[in-house]
Amino acid sequence: MSDTAFQQALQHYDAGTAERAELKLLTKELLNRLVAKAPGHAVEVRIPPYGAVQCIEGPRHTRGTPGAVIEMPPELWIDVALGRITWADARMSGKLRASGERTDLTALLPLL
Repeated sequence: MSDTAFQQALQHYDAGTAERAELKLLTKELLNRLVAKAPGHAVEVRIPPYGAVQCIEGPRHTRGTPGAVIEMPPELWIDVALGRITWADARMSGKLRASGERTDLTALLPLL
């Protein structure tokens, strides 16, 4: 993905005019940056309906539900990943679900 496409999608997101394709682009790019920053397979981060990745060093997950899962809506993920909302505030919002070990991403955020 080009940095120009990312920046344009981010501008639309900030203006409140982002379309589904732009939310998907932002979500996937930020998930990719998370994996680049914290490679591994111990935690699964799910941002339905746009993506899911495994990251953070630790035991590898192979089948079934992983032992550590984080799930949230795309808009919350974008805001957390960009540092616009803290991890603690995102957890308090009730929109972020995290279970298992290593599911506090505070030390990895923001991604930009």
